[in-house]
Amino acid sequence: MARAVSTRRKLAVTLIAWGIGIAIFFPILWTILTSFKTEAEAVAMPPSFLFFDWTLENYHEVQERSNYFRHFLNSVIISVGSTLVGLVIAIPAAWSMAFVPGKRTKDVLMWMLSTKMLPPVGVLIPIYLLFRDFGLLDTRIGLVIVLTLINLPIIVWMLYTYFKEIPSEILEAARMDGAGLRQEILYVLTPMAVPGIASTLLLNIILAWNEAFWTLNLTAAKAAPLTAFIASYSSPEGLFYAKLSAASTLAIAPILILGWFSQKQLVRGLTFGAVK
Repeated sequence: MARAVSTRRKLAVTLIAWGIGIAIFFPILWTILTSFKTEAEAVAMPPSFLFFDWTLENYHEVQERSNYFRHFLNSVIISVGSTLVGLVIAIPAAWSMAFVPGKRTKDVLMWMLSTKMLPPVGVLIPIYLLFRDFGLLDTRIGLVIVLTLINLPIIVWMLYTYFKEIPSEILEAARMDGAGLRQEILYVLTPMAVPGIASTLLLNIILAWNEAFWTLNLTAAKAAPLTAFIASYSSPEGLFYAKLSAASTLAIAPILILGWFSQKQLVRGLTFGAVK
């Protein structure tokens, strides 16, 4: 029997949730507002929140100085490409860990996840030299490869969790009906795990989109995504806060819109199998 929750407690929880949400979103809101200020108003003390002279000059100057759409296209190709390649590798790997008996599965998963604990700078020099020797520096293909390898442990771990919630009897029934390994993964397992795969896809696109360390160190101009686009507005002459905010807003807007429209699917996938 469900325990009754008092109206006062509901109100308190709601207010706390709204407070946390506003605290998390406020820096983003402030960045967006600053992008519409002049440089003088951006550094004025005390700061103005809504009552200032709104201007689109910063966006105009950002577009004149840098080709935003080229950086945007690079980000789309790199984030989506690395995630799709990762899924192609991770789905069979997660299937084998979830449904093929083995005593070392959790050890392998923990080892894979432990690679995320290594500071990226620790392997920067060897990866940089490999990219230089194979001609992958400042290429989209190179960034797709490195981001696939970086996020692969998370993709495998998430898919393994979702696949474990699928009854193995269903796959056994498919084998008895004559399904091979390819048919089992493509036509039985994958459709049943669509919510989990979709949330994994969305989360890893966001991770790849926001990756800055590797994109800044392995690109120069041709394949530079939006993270490099933002970094270009930090100059030795100083920080131009209004222009930097405009560049940041242009960079985060696509992923904010994607997250807004896909939040139901993301929550559904992240809670997949939580309630039986």
